[in-house]
Amino acid sequence: MHEARDSRGWLVTPAVLMVGILFAYPVAALLLISITSPQLGLQNFAKLTEAPVYLKALWNTVVISGSVTLTCALLAYPIAYTMAHATARLRRLLLFFVLVPFWSSILVRTFAWMVLLQKRGLINKALMEYLGLIEAPLTLIYNRVGVVIGMSHILLPFMILPLYAVMTRIDPTLSSAAASLGASPVRNFLRVYLPLSLPGLLAGSLLVFVMGLGYYITPALIGGASDQLISNFIANYVNVELNWEMAAALSFILLVFTLALFGIFARILGLDRLKLV
Repeated sequence: MHEARDSRGWLVTPAVLMVGILFAYPVAALLLISITSPQLGLQNFAKLTEAPVYLKALWNTVVISGSVTLTCALLAYPIAYTMAHATARLRRLLLFFVLVPFWSSILVRTFAWMVLLQKRGLINKALMEYLGLIEAPLTLIYNRVGVVIGMSHILLPFMILPLYAVMTRIDPTLSSAAASLGASPVRNFLRVYLPLSLPGLLAGSLLVFVMGLGYYITPALIGGASDQLISNFIANYVNVELNWEMAAALSFILLVFTLALFGIFARILGLDRLKLV
């Protein structure tokens, strides 16, 4: 049995090699550039600590990613619940609509939100002319509101799918038993259903938050000057200033910060609670 277990270990060799080539090597190369260019030392990291703009960008990155995660959780939970308890035909239809965004480019979806959110866009036009709720157009673009809306739309499927995967495995008789024992619908949800669906909520939140930390396209096109993320500075150093050493230092700091948050998240909540099965 021990030999069989050892032989099965070779099955993960291709995945280990892929991770090493596509992840470990580039990260090591970034670290090497950040400490060797233009000369050996930590001068690039020292520059980052001297300018408060980088700390503000890091804070913006965390706040916006957290806001997007919360927005996706509030929107995804009822959608995933409906999918998990719908008929087979409705479930397939809802799953189709959830997966449709993956078939279009992120850039195209971001440009679509630019059209919808502008002052003369469809949303402001509907609120002013059709519904009469506002008299002047709202500023929904080139600020944090637009960034959260655009990123939430793009990252929403990554919250829905883990929730849906967990909710389909919840035994419906548990809620029925709680109701038969006198639990109100609210108490039934808070004490029975929500704890059982929590692994999917945590897994989806982790996916959305981590992906939000490194997001670039949507904040760059919809965000304002005061909502710059770390990814915007990295892109500027690479594409405009051609300062690869500063871009490497920022990238490495973002990676370390992401891994630290993931470690804290897993430590507090427990790795076993992040499992989907």
